[in-house]
Amino acid sequence: MRDTDTSKTTSTEDATPSLEGARRKGRSRRRFLLGGLVAGGALLVGWGTRPPRQRLHTSAPLPVANGAVALNGWIAINADGTVSVVVPRSEMGQGVHTALPMLVAEELDAALASVRIAPAPIDKIFGNLAVLRENLPFHPDERGNVKDGVQWVLGKVGRELGIMFTGGSTSVKDAWQPMREAGAVARAMLVKAAAQAWKASVRDLRTEDGFVIHTDGRRASYASLAARAAQVGAGIDAGDVKLKEPREFRLIGKPVPRRDTPGKVDGSALFGIDARPPGMLYAAVRMAPVIGATVASFDADKVQAMPGVVGVADVSASLGPYAGAGAGVAVVARSWWQAKTAAAALPVRWNEGAGAGLSSASIFQGFARALDEESGFTYYESGTQDVANVAKTVTAEYRAPYLAHATMEPVNCTAQVADGKVRLWASTQVPSIAVDVAAKVAGVAREDVAIEVMLLGGGFGRRLEGDMVAQAVAVALTTHGKPVQLIWTREDDTTHDVYRPAALARFKAALDANGRLLAWDNKSASGAIGHQYFPRNLGLPGLGPDKTTAEGEYDMQYEIANQRIAHVIVDSPVPLGYWRSVGHSHNAFFKEAFLDEVAHAAGQDGVAYRRAMLKEHPRHLAVLEAAVRKAGAPAAGRAHGVALHQSFGSIVAQVAEVSVDGTDIRVHRVVCAIDCGIVVNPNIVAQQMESAVVFGLSAALGGEITIDKGRVQQSNFGDYPLLRMDRAPQVDTVIVASAEPPEGVGEPGVPPVAPAVAAAVFKLTGKRLRSLPLRLG
Repeated sequence: MRDTDTSKTTSTEDATPSLEGARRKGRSRRRFLLGGLVAGGALLVGWGTRPPRQRLHTSAPLPVANGAVALNGWIAINADGTVSVVVPRSEMGQGVHTALPMLVAEELDAALASVRIAPAPIDKIFGNLAVLRENLPFHPDERGNVKDGVQWVLGKVGRELGIMFTGGSTSVKDAWQPMREAGAVARAMLVKAAAQAWKASVRDLRTEDGFVIHTDGRRASYASLAARAAQVGAGIDAGDVKLKEPREFRLIGKPVPRRDTPGKVDGSALFGIDARPPGMLYAAVRMAPVIGATVASFDADKVQAMPGVVGVADVSASLGPYAGAGAGVAVVARSWWQAKTAAAALPVRWNEGAGAGLSSASIFQGFARALDEESGFTYYESGTQDVANVAKTVTAEYRAPYLAHATMEPVNCTAQVADGKVRLWASTQVPSIAVDVAAKVAGVAREDVAIEVMLLGGGFGRRLEGDMVAQAVAVALTTHGKPVQLIWTREDDTTHDVYRPAALARFKAALDANGRLLAWDNKSASGAIGHQYFPRNLGLPGLGPDKTTAEGEYDMQYEIANQRIAHVIVDSPVPLGYWRSVGHSHNAFFKEAFLDEVAHAAGQDGVAYRRAMLKEHPRHLAVLEAAVRKAGAPAAGRAHGVALHQSFGSIVAQVAEVSVDGTDIRVHRVVCAIDCGIVVNPNIVAQQMESAVVFGLSAALGGEITIDKGRVQQSNFGDYPLLRMDRAPQVDTVIVASAEPPEGVGEPGVPPVAPAVAAAVFKLTGKRLRSLPLRLG
């Protein structure tokens, strides 16, 4: 179900002096942290003031065949009238193979049915600039030259790095400008070509569904004009065209069916695991059982004679920065089952190392000590914690476990190393990183690596890593030029993931006699993803504060004059990685659940309490009201819980309708209201909210990775359960209309689920559940 609220919201109240002072104080820390980016010497300043490099043309001409004509780095017109559009983001179920072509088709005035997806070459114009800009620790309310300047410089840095990255809910956000510009420029080139051919004025021409049409009725197809357009329109650039206004959109905003659905229904869609190059072998890896363990020795002779076995090799030495997570011995065979069976039978002796002393209990003890002894890095501070007229103080401690990604498609990669060249067939979110990893492991130049990016059977951040690529290429170096497909078992995946960080958070709130929230103090502890991801995948140092550790806490929109939000990084050998909604996934639970505790202590309803602190945030208030209005009243024997959270630029409110039977928590319905800016495709937004709710409930009700003696205790869906179909709730999505540019959609629906359910459970049982997963009894 889908509603659209088109009412506009405005704010007539100015910020109070105390809140403005709070913002100034909060900004000062980020100026200190980020100032070097905008004032790092004359060279950086001079470079930073120059316009960013163009994102219209690739460094080498776009590859075309069969009479096709490339008009820029994104678009080629085919001889049959179809349009090839480069989509540089990986399709992993989030709909980019539909949404991104819609951007081009809108400005090009081409029928969406005529658009074909073209593979993206590894080129810096396809780098994701938005994901770098969004990684800055600014409060969403912050405005001004410092934020604008740092984002400008980071955008330029992103353009220079050119990392092709699908994540951070940024695919549409990053493509919104360059792909529309590519379509508009191509359209202008075709119009100019027609004007020259007809000796007519461009003012007398219009475009529609792949044709240029003259006012006198003459018409020419884009295919017939493409060759001329490439010549006469070569000088047209993005600055020479005017993009459509939203009122002119004929395609953007429409519920267009997903283009990838038919192939996924009839089985013709090809995922990474479906790659079948001729002569392909298969590989399974006997993985180290303890975090950080290494191979001491193995007896290959014990399995060499087993059916189908081709070879056995310790690939650990070739893995470089991935050795800590992927150490093991690979078995290559003529079928994957033969490889798996032999790998399981292979005698291996391990050096367990210091990792054998790791446990979940010791890790959380370390978090508690850090919170007791360290002040941490303060991400946001306003006013003072020394407030007067305090009538009541509320304190609480919250915790969240490590989580695995559990993608439906097992971790895999197919690689071939022959004649100094490498070919990859991979389900990856980061093709440019995959190419770099392959080049390094194989000892070849980057230009000697070719990659075919396949469909992803789930990503969720797991396929932002290069470990499976490093393993596959290391194995391929031993197969004498034959391609080899590496596949992990579900047990390999669960026990050797890069996990969502575990975290511990403490809160303290001060209330006056009327229940008004005077001060809010929040300090949390966890590992830092950036301290591992950047060295592991990018070769960059992982130092300093990591915004993802405190996102969802420091950047809340509730109008509390006196706030302090800090975080203490406690590193450990446990491999950490980006997980769908990253820090928001647990910090939203901490923040929203504690706010419910505060509202209860104040003797007020949670929704009313939130309303009172959103007077200067009309968009947030509108989203909250939309969700509550749609939810109505709960059915008999059930209760509603509410949560509101902003992440990845989008504002989401959720109302969970919950029942409790003994210790069984059952979620029957979730109403999800979202303001994500201009909506490209409302169908995709609704699908992503439904997906996010199910994903979030899987974690909220059952997701937990525990460690004992350095070993991950969970191994498969039997002890790491996902939400089953018969437990999936009805999800009603309400899209709140907005004229703001598009924001994230893939992840913002995850964070509010857990706190909304916890709030409903409290209403039903009177029990505060402060640990994830949510369990009664």
